Amino acid sequence: MGKSQKLYEKAKRLIPGGTQLLSKRPEMFLPGLWPAYYEEAKGCTVRDLDGKRYIDMSHMGVGSCILGYADKDVNKAVNATVDAGNMSTLNAPEEIELAEVLTKIHPWAKMARYARTGGESMAIAVRIARAYTGKDIVLFCGYHGWSDWYLSSNLSDDRSLDGHLLPGLEPKGVPRQLKGTAIPFNYNDTKGFLKLAGQYKGRIAAVVTEPIRNVYPKKGFLETLRSETRKQKIPLIIDEITAGWRLCCGGAHKLFGIEPDLAVFAKAMSNGFPMAAVIGRREVMDIAQETFISSTYWTDRIGPVSALATITKLRKCHVTEHLETVGKKIQEGWRRLASEHGIRIEISGIYPLGHFSFKHKEPLALKTLYTQLMLQKGFLATNAFYASYAHKGEHVDGYLQAAGEAFRAIAIAIESGKPAKYLKGPVCHSDFKRLA
Repeated sequence: MGKSQKLYEKAKRLIPGGTQLLSKRPEMFLPGLWPAYYEEAKGCTVRDLDGKRYIDMSHMGVGSCILGYADKDVNKAVNATVDAGNMSTLNAPEEIELAEVLTKIHPWAKMARYARTGGESMAIAVRIARAYTGKDIVLFCGYHGWSDWYLSSNLSDDRSLDGHLLPGLEPKGVPRQLKGTAIPFNYNDTKGFLKLAGQYKGRIAAVVTEPIRNVYPKKGFLETLRSETRKQKIPLIIDEITAGWRLCCGGAHKLFGIEPDLAVFAKAMSNGFPMAAVIGRREVMDIAQETFISSTYWTDRIGPVSALATITKLRKCHVTEHLETVGKKIQEGWRRLASEHGIRIEISGIYPLGHFSFKHKEPLALKTLYTQLMLQKGFLATNAFYASYAHKGEHVDGYLQAAGEAFRAIAIAIESGKPAKYLKGPVCHSDFKRLA
């Protein structure tokens, strides 16, 4: 065991769950062997506590570092802010500058409020919508964070059966009185949505959806959400926390011609520094003055400064085009290598956020084996790749060469019928299941 693995053993005794984020638990990748902690991260290279260097071809800070780790231009702006003072009794003028930038990119929106994480910004958006309508029920599809409003969808009549909607996301601690206030529907299921919209008509506070996740929207799906919410005078909330800034400069909803009432941003908008925003129509956003939404660290200066620097570079360097090119090469490489080695995989996700899954027996064992083999070759890798501006041609080429060698070994493991015997530790844990 290296320093990182030993430190993680201590973490599990001191921190419930070991980490602050489910997606960063080493058990999700390579139990007992994953380098859980880093000493330095620059570009797309990470150095662990033992001084070993890896090329990150996995989640890039869980999708937060769209430009790459420690981007020099963003860091320059942030360092200047640190020197000038990040917090004061007075307000940061960059709040107004960022609001102007966001509303210019999204002309339908006229106002902005800020938070520092995706989950809390979604909670703000739902609070605003409920305050605006005076209703309680939220119809939603997709993943929207850890807050009570969302996890309440996992409450059931039988306490022992809680969690059936999203396996792994327990609603323990969520007031049971919230049962029935968050109702899910599936992405691209227009008929299912319309059925719920009719069933709960007059009681709906908001409709919440991601604009895109693993598949593109079918013709008429997002348009139906927009037309029905307008008809019922319900705010449509677009969650851009994951997709935002990757397919275009701004929200992915721009590509589909949808103008929501509220849109929520986080992750990629500030390249690794905590920042989130809720933008919206004036008549909806203005209700925020009539409910209590306030927090000291939502006023720090680094948040808006890092977002402004990131958005500037996204525009200047045509980052979205780069993400699509790199992501496409990776997905095409997965498909080609799997075919060459007789491995059945299913590829999903937009090019900047690609995923694949093994369509063989013991898929989790195969995923774990892939991570193990790639780690030995100097890559942080799993069955996902989140593209960044720091990923260049040499990184892609080196990764695909290593992936080819890993797929060759995996083909042998599949042929043996016992892929788990090739592992040096336990099989990785299963992630929670997202609604499509």
